[in-house]
Amino acid sequence: MSSAPSAESMRENDAGTSILARQRLNRPVAPHLMIYKAQITWYLSGLNRITGCLLSGGFYVFGALYLVAPYIGWHLETAVLAAAFAKWPAVLKVGAKVLVALPFTFHSFNGVRHLTWDTASLIDNKKVVQTGWTVVGLTVVSAVLLAFL
Repeated sequence: MSSAPSAESMRENDAGTSILARQRLNRPVAPHLMIYKAQITWYLSGLNRITGCLLSGGFYVFGALYLVAPYIGWHLETAVLAAAFAKWPAVLKVGAKVLVALPFTFHSFNGVRHLTWDTASLIDNKKVVQTGWTVVGLTVVSAVLLAFL
C-alpha cells in the first residue's frame, strides 16, 4: 500500500477548501480599530513598551561600544564624554538631557503605576485614566527638572 494521497482524495480536499472559502465570504467582517475611541491606556501601553526597548537597547549598544572602543581607538571614558558635552551650547545640552530623561522618567513612573495594579489598587476605569494622566504630568515635570540639573 502506498501512503501517497490519491487523485480522488486531492479533489475532495480541494472541494472542501473551496466550500470553506465561499463560507468565509458570507461571514461578517470584524470592525476596524479606527472605529473605537482612542484611550490614554492605549498610548501609555505602547509608549511603555517603546521606552523599555529604547532604554534597554541604548544601554546594550553603549555597553558594547564601551567595551569595543579601546580596540578601535575611540575614547568613551567619562572624562572625555563630560568634556565634550561641556562644549555644547546650553540649549543643546538641555534638549539632549530632556530627550534622555523623558523615556527614563516615563518608564519609571509607568512601571510604578503597573506595580500598584499588581496589588489590585487603582484599577477601576476612572482611576486608570487619572493615574495615566498623572504619569504623563510627572514625566514631563521631572524630565524638565532633570534637564536643568
